[in-house]
Amino acid sequence: MKLNVAFILLIAAELLLHSCSNRQEPNLFSKDSHQEILFNFDWKFHRGDTAGARMPEFDDSGWRALQLPHDWSIEDLPGKDSPIDAEAVGGINTGYYTGGTGWYRKAFHVPDNLEGRIVKVLFEGVYMNTDVWINGNHLANHPYGYTSFELDLTEHIRFGHENVLAVQVKNEGRNSRWYTGSGIYRNVWLKVVNPVHFKTWGVAVTTPSVSNETADVEIVADIMNSNQQQQYTQITGRIVDPSGKEVAIWEAPVITGAGKESEVNKRVQVASPRLWSTDTPEMYTVLLELRDTTGKVVDKKEELFGIRTIEFSVENGFTLNGKSLLLKGGCMHHDNGPLGAAAYDRAEERRVELMKVSGFNAIRCAHNPPSSAFLNACDRLGILVINEAFDMWRKPKNPQDYHLYFDENWKKDIEAMVLRDRNHPSVIMWSTGNEIPERGEPEGAETSEMLADYVSQLDPTRPVTAAVNGLNPDKDPYFATLDVSGYNYSFGGDHGKKSIFENDHERVPDRIMYCAESYPLEAYGAWMDVAVHPYVLGDFVWTGFDYLGEASIGWRGYPHDENYYPWNVAYCGDIDITGNKRPQSYYRDVLWEVGNQLSLFVKPPVPSFPEKEHRAGWSKWHWHDHVADWNWEGYEGQPLEVYVYSGHPEVELFLNGESLGVKKSGPENEYMSVWTVLYNQGVLKVVARNGNEVIAETELKSAGNPSRIKLEADREKLSANGLDLSFISFELLDENGVRNPKAENLLQFELKGPGEIVAVANANPMSTESFQQPYRRAWQGRGLVIVKAGHEKGELLLTVTSEGLEPAEIKIRAD
Repeated sequence: MKLNVAFILLIAAELLLHSCSNRQEPNLFSKDSHQEILFNFDWKFHRGDTAGARMPEFDDSGWRALQLPHDWSIEDLPGKDSPIDAEAVGGINTGYYTGGTGWYRKAFHVPDNLEGRIVKVLFEGVYMNTDVWINGNHLANHPYGYTSFELDLTEHIRFGHENVLAVQVKNEGRNSRWYTGSGIYRNVWLKVVNPVHFKTWGVAVTTPSVSNETADVEIVADIMNSNQQQQYTQITGRIVDPSGKEVAIWEAPVITGAGKESEVNKRVQVASPRLWSTDTPEMYTVLLELRDTTGKVVDKKEELFGIRTIEFSVENGFTLNGKSLLLKGGCMHHDNGPLGAAAYDRAEERRVELMKVSGFNAIRCAHNPPSSAFLNACDRLGILVINEAFDMWRKPKNPQDYHLYFDENWKKDIEAMVLRDRNHPSVIMWSTGNEIPERGEPEGAETSEMLADYVSQLDPTRPVTAAVNGLNPDKDPYFATLDVSGYNYSFGGDHGKKSIFENDHERVPDRIMYCAESYPLEAYGAWMDVAVHPYVLGDFVWTGFDYLGEASIGWRGYPHDENYYPWNVAYCGDIDITGNKRPQSYYRDVLWEVGNQLSLFVKPPVPSFPEKEHRAGWSKWHWHDHVADWNWEGYEGQPLEVYVYSGHPEVELFLNGESLGVKKSGPENEYMSVWTVLYNQGVLKVVARNGNEVIAETELKSAGNPSRIKLEADREKLSANGLDLSFISFELLDENGVRNPKAENLLQFELKGPGEIVAVANANPMSTESFQQPYRRAWQGRGLVIVKAGHEKGELLLTVTSEGLEPAEIKIRAD
């Protein structure tokens, strides 16, 4: 089997973030033909159920005022300085965070001069089982917590008067295997359009052929006519290249019947296209306008797109623009750690940035469609994406999960994923499911075929895949319904024995495969499968980024209803929940040849967490208990194991300037060299050589007691739009500027200026501290503060104090 896919893709428009707070409701609207208004501000919220909240006259004056995105599960429980509850219904699966029912209400004014226009609201994501009312009129129920949905408000809008939007969210029972968050956790948009308009997600762009000389661009636009009369319009399209130069223009007449839709299909050429790739994520812009017979613009769209080709084959694996590319992948859940599920655009972008700088070129979205902001970031930064729909179909994994809603909703949820995201150049595969319970049964194969056929009908330009575990021949009928087969836990090579990939290639030689999930502890073998076999496209470690819920799988193993409180973080990610690389990420640098490919770690003389909890055997989501720490008071003169991860052929270890010997590093020891060293405080240093040439070096220093606090912001200039974020890391340093990895001092935070602290955190997977109080302990001598800009311009001053330490300050500018 060989899939040749050459196409050009549109990404979802980067919608305008209004700098106003939306408090002056009439000023929200203009006379533009098409308005998309960020509807995140000035909501009221009540945690718990309440009667009558759907009605516009309901008194919500006692409710809490807030802005979106919002996740109430990450907030402190009533009467506690913690969001964690040992008796939470979701238990260890959701990290002991709680759900429940919540209500949101928003009052807004629609000017009477907009009567005759269409008014819609678009929710990018609400978890879960959402009901929406406008002015007391029930509009819809949307069960799935991960797909976007749009509702038409027009029939019930009171033009010239106040309107009330009410939203009930029910995250009840046991409905997930990981932390989901609760509430309206993604952006909301109010849309005002003319009766004749482009449908939401109604523009698709493909190319029948792409070369270095030219790209044939085929644009398909769906137009809706809500009028009672047939409408004659003219569509104009322009394409602008990454430098702002117009490279194509076209026009076409459109006739749309009363209350009907019409489709416009136009093919144009782009000369000398600048191809989108992971190294050069070049983005074009398409501008569409729809005009009536008088020449007046009645609707318009402005979107980004990228030109590239993809191909999947047994012989050559995955190719991007004709060049073979191994997928260096990580699986990622949707939460933003200290922010919970709240999908701030900047938080989504930062996660992608950190994955990119850590060597990843691909992300598998597990196990649901991500936010638009996440995919926009992947487009801009050059990260490939497997976009996944579901974690279950008809058979449950939890009593109240999506299996209750699958039959009635799967089709619209697939549409919401594919139609919304089909134009992102970063998306290379659609996944219909993960570890589906009925995967080895005839019913499972039939359902898989149904889903795959519908996905291909909506978007024939990408292959359909799924992630499958229990890799036995009984899964062959399921795999036969897929274009590309995702293998969960194929375990890599086994020291001379054939891997599962090799065996299956012999059995089914035309099957294209990849490792959809791999254990961190099997990193070497999993990557060797990819490096050696072209029919294995790549490896996606579980996980790239650490996450809330599935608590302790990176230490105790996969939870089976046990109570492991206070564990609340998975502790298996290459990157921890505050954004720092963990030891396994440094090892992956060696495998993937990222950075200086040299790192130094120590096995603690006592386990980092209670030894009785560490479960080996089949569970390999953990990494070796290695720490970047040379502070072992009380163990002077005792032997410690020192580990060097190196991509260089020869490494030499020194303690306080004295050589402890030279060792080889390579496939024979899986690029990991080990010394036994008698502990003595000072400087532990490793030098990498190729012959007599020093290539790289790194060191660990013993630290004294902390004496000061170091602050560093990822961004010191923010947009004063009420949403922009700065992630400020703090470290506790001794008098010589060395971070003390044992320090767990309590720190206090104070922010002055037009902004607020939205989260504080450390990466301790067993901490039950608040993410929202103005204090937090350090862990391993560091932590994180997240600051959000307000709507006013000005300087933000963050002051951090701790008993016995010099205070620290950092300034952030919001413009």
